[in-house]
Amino acid sequence: MMRALLSQPSSLAARLTRLNLLVTATALLLACAAFVAFDLLTFRQSIVRNLSIQAQVLGSNSVAALVFNDRDSAEKTLAALRAAPDVLSACLYSADGRPFVEYHRGGSGGVPPLARLGPGEQENHRFAHGDVMLLDRIVFQSEPTGYIYLESSLDALWARVRLYLFISVGVLLGALVAALAVSFKFRRAILQPIHALAEVARLVAYERNYAVRAAGEGAPLELGHLVAAFNGMLVQIELRDRELRQARDELEQRVELRTAELAAANKELESFSYSVSHDLRAPLRSIDGFSLALLQDYGDSLGAEARDYFERIRVATRRMGILIDDLLNLARVSRRELRRERVNLTDMARAVEADLRKSESRCSVEFRIQDGVEAEGDAHLLRVVLDNLLSNAWKYTSKHPTARIEFGQTSSNGHSVFFVKDDGAGFDPVYAGKLFGAFQRLHGSSEFPGTGVGLATVQRILHRHGGRIWAESAVEKGATFYFTVQGEAQWTTR
Repeated sequence: MMRALLSQPSSLAARLTRLNLLVTATALLLACAAFVAFDLLTFRQSIVRNLSIQAQVLGSNSVAALVFNDRDSAEKTLAALRAAPDVLSACLYSADGRPFVEYHRGGSGGVPPLARLGPGEQENHRFAHGDVMLLDRIVFQSEPTGYIYLESSLDALWARVRLYLFISVGVLLGALVAALAVSFKFRRAILQPIHALAEVARLVAYERNYAVRAAGEGAPLELGHLVAAFNGMLVQIELRDRELRQARDELEQRVELRTAELAAANKELESFSYSVSHDLRAPLRSIDGFSLALLQDYGDSLGAEARDYFERIRVATRRMGILIDDLLNLARVSRRELRRERVNLTDMARAVEADLRKSESRCSVEFRIQDGVEAEGDAHLLRVVLDNLLSNAWKYTSKHPTARIEFGQTSSNGHSVFFVKDDGAGFDPVYAGKLFGAFQRLHGSSEFPGTGVGLATVQRILHRHGGRIWAESAVEKGATFYFTVQGEAQWTTR
């Protein structure tokens, strides 16, 4: 009951008051119950003792009447019980247990059957129906002469119980009133520091004012320790807040400086990219053009070995041009602003398939492209991702007489995962960590052409989208590239 009352939502003051009242009431009830129980037990024993004395006196006065069979004398002896208002009835029995004379307050009543006493037992008593009954043996010259039976009312006992209950209720009410007054007086000394501490905590929480301090004067010892610890915590928080603000200001200055440096570096990089694009392409075009002119104009006069050298020069210049394009693309995807939109990857993959089939006719390649695959991202950059992955699948299945390339969508841990799968040359999974580094190749350029920049570009694009890419493969058992497109923090809406 106490736990249920204290668990109800209420203020601390109300809970302290209830606790004080409950403790006081419980203590008083237990004390009153113990006192009343002890007094009633003592009073019952006193009633039995007084009744036993009356029985002994009456028995002694009735010996002659029993011996000489004098009923008149016995009736006069029992008539003396009129002076004992609690005695309801009495009866004298002869030695053989037959009723001799009887007495009933009010003039009528029945004679109870004689309850036999045990060997050596002088008397016994019992309580029943709100009364106490006592049977005493009458002995004369060590010989049983008869028995006397007395029945007494317990009205005095119940009157005493009612009186005690009335007194207990009065004491309890008075104690509760006193406890309530004391509680109102002393809880102020406890609650005022707590209210002050709560107000300071509110200022700290809502206004972030760490300079305030809670007052602990006049508080109890434990609350004083709590206030001191709280103020000490505020001191530490204020110092750290000051340090954090200082560090934030310094960081903002550094960020501004680094941003300016990065912007300048990006400008320089962009200028360098244009310079590389122009300054490297022009010599390469000249080398390739003059090599082609020499082959066309003087090819007949050149030997086979010389023509082979010129062809190698032209292949190398074209390869260098492709490498320059890949490097510029890799740098460009890092600077391009992402634009968010809903992209139909199914249509995009089919467009890539059509481009691949136009570039090289291979009827033995089967494409399986899942319908309804969509993603949120930059359409231009996601096209670069699919171009690279599907082109790689097309390239690495070229040595097989038949091939199958798949594109689709699955789910993992509640996220959409896209995949490009082929049954081509594959690779040793031990070297999977090298796949996405620039210029890292797991096959020779004579076996499969390429610069090793495509997958690095794909990884950079997906990282900018907040996604990732990984691969599973085995040698000559194909490869599967999985990738996710997540995160919208860097995207801007068109």
